[in-house]
Amino acid sequence: MLMRLYRISNFLYRKRIPFFPKIIYYLQYLLFNSSVPPSVKIGKKSKFAYGGIAVVLHGKCEIGENCTIGQGVTVGGRSKNVILPKIGNNVYLSAGSKILGAIIIGDNSIIGPNSVVINDVPNNSIVVGIPGKVIKMNIKPEDFI
Repeated sequence: MLMRLYRISNFLYRKRIPFFPKIIYYLQYLLFNSSVPPSVKIGKKSKFAYGGIAVVLHGKCEIGENCTIGQGVTVGGRSKNVILPKIGNNVYLSAGSKILGAIIIGDNSIIGPNSVVINDVPNNSIVVGIPGKVIKMNIKPEDFI
């Protein structure tokens, strides 16, 4: 449901239709306690796990295709840094993870629950901890959740 509301508001935002994207944004905030602005770029087949409860995405972040975004995930910048995270394709952002700063999350990666990622993540990696550290690289697609 949250993804549908986002897709509608994003479509209206890209067509430069005023007022309605903001109404949908406030509706999703009221229903899901989530902040997913219509200006966010989320790729095809991406989804919010558990209804997307308490997800906070910065308005200028980019999320690739076929990603899963768990509940309580935050994707945003760091103080006085206008460059935001770019999340690759087939990435799993587990519950409560925080992706902060001018970083790139590589394709086919898994970010563990409650991890705080402030450095780049290579492709095919698993990251956990505070701050996030790569614990396994070169994971195979069958290892991927």
